[in-house]
Amino acid sequence: MNAANLPKPPAGPPETPSGKGAKDENFPVGSFLIARELRPCVAAFYAFARAADDIADNAALTASDKIARLDAMEAALIGQPGLGAGFEKSHVLRAELVKAGVTDAHARALLSAFRQDAMKRRYQSWDELQDYCRRSADPVGRFLIDLHGESGGLYPYSDALCSALQVLNHLQDCADDLRSLDRCYIPRDWLESHGGSMTDVLKPAMNPAFAATKAQMTAGIRVWLKLARQLPVRMKSARLAMESAVIIALARKLTRRLERGDPLARRVALGKLDFALAGVEGVLRGLFGRRKAA
Repeated sequence: MNAANLPKPPAGPPETPSGKGAKDENFPVGSFLIARELRPCVAAFYAFARAADDIADNAALTASDKIARLDAMEAALIGQPGLGAGFEKSHVLRAELVKAGVTDAHARALLSAFRQDAMKRRYQSWDELQDYCRRSADPVGRFLIDLHGESGGLYPYSDALCSALQVLNHLQDCADDLRSLDRCYIPRDWLESHGGSMTDVLKPAMNPAFAATKAQMTAGIRVWLKLARQLPVRMKSARLAMESAVIIALARKLTRRLERGDPLARRVALGKLDFALAGVEGVLRGLFGRRKAA
């Protein structure tokens, strides 16, 4: 960001909380598997990302207002002067990152994706969607890897997992996103190649064109999840290995559920039993998978 061109603080409260929190997420956020001393930084990172996401998804704001607020969040995050009250999540995260010795580049990458959300409403191809995931999802995994002092060589496996989680969420919420935000992450070229169009996403149930597109998307997710299975095996941190293995187990369960289900007819989601079983599976894989690899 050009220091000579500071963003002007927006009028009114800069943050626009939706009321959503960690409990509303598909996957655990800073669970007990994360070391206690690292949880404040994880919580600060999540709170920052949640605040930015809420701004990007606020239908009452114009695109330019959203971008102004996100720019101001970034200015506060990197310590530019003139931005104080109202950007507390940026300030808290900045302090936690400095304490942990972790770069702010991952948080800034997220802001890039949220700015894109303010402007871009359709995705023409899988490649376009992957580029969005590189900034909207992959930085979260990279932040956790850096926070735990793990090698940057794990980034490709972490990126694969985070991109898979993002696209799973896009599939779950595709109809609601289009209806409430006029935004859709379904690759348009795939849908049109099967004889469909964006209007199919708003139908009460899948037609053959949407079903075929969904199959292509879940096939792509499976490729990512296969690569992601290397993540816990290669980690030094037993806690982070278990956390990532639990998330992989949940992602695989949700992928199977979406392959069989119809996200247009009803939101396809996991239940408490799925979380419990994935927790046990993930902890065992995180522990014994690492021992076997060692």
